[in-house]
Amino acid sequence: MDIPAGHQQNADQIAYWNGPAGQRWTDRQAAQDIVLAPVSEILIDRAKVRAGERIVDIGCGCGATTIALAQRTGPTGHVLGIDISAPMLARARQIAPPDLPVDFVLADATVYPFDPASFDLLVSRFGVMFFAEPALSFANMRKALRPSGRLAFACWREPRHNPWMMAPLQAVYKHVPKLPQQGPEDPGPFAFASEQRVTRILSEAGFSDIAMEPCNLSLDIAIGRGLDAAVESALEIGPSNRALEGQSAKVRTAAKKSIREALAPFVQGQTVPLGGSIWIVTASA
Repeated sequence: MDIPAGHQQNADQIAYWNGPAGQRWTDRQAAQDIVLAPVSEILIDRAKVRAGERIVDIGCGCGATTIALAQRTGPTGHVLGIDISAPMLARARQIAPPDLPVDFVLADATVYPFDPASFDLLVSRFGVMFFAEPALSFANMRKALRPSGRLAFACWREPRHNPWMMAPLQAVYKHVPKLPQQGPEDPGPFAFASEQRVTRILSEAGFSDIAMEPCNLSLDIAIGRGLDAAVESALEIGPSNRALEGQSAKVRTAAKKSIREALAPFVQGQTVPLGGSIWIVTASA
């Protein structure tokens, strides 16, 4: 498997997303794209994509947002999807329609040599919270933008606003030790929860007109397939999966039972909708 060269401080993230975690996300691509579709819809709406634009999709993963952006920009535009995960990019290349104006590159956006001043828009759905030195990363990405260029990305708000992740995790914590607490500057899914921190990072990177819009969501982790599917979803990726790594079959069985009990009150027919909350961050180059 190809492993991208990157900034030395991003080495842990590169290893993580090219290991079992990246493969799990790849295996669940179709399901996760359905779960996160409400995020993509809001993000692409706020990005105000125009026909013919050149766009970079940062941390594009399995390509859902890259494909959606290319459909908006049309045949006269172009979308470059960039990610550090080889398995996820392989899936992106596999599912992208051949007639769309997209390319994918395996690289770390912190150091990737973007063509200067050649893009109209930087977009990301949860792909920017994992940089060790985010101001450095965003400064490099900003070089790719024309003077009139724009930035739009989605990131998670605080864990307390995201029971779709935290409710299963609290159930798992009945059986295993809590995950190590992350520092406020550590890379991770909630690294950009602080409005003050995001504003500081983007300002240091040279962006202006920074705005952050809180958006509350309802995310069906069962994707219409019932409670059992919701439980499996919680177990296969995300913090519950990380908390159960290396645990015995007995512990995993007990945790699965607790997750099921925690999610049962949220069942609505074949759906299990849980609350989520994101920031939509926009800025100018």
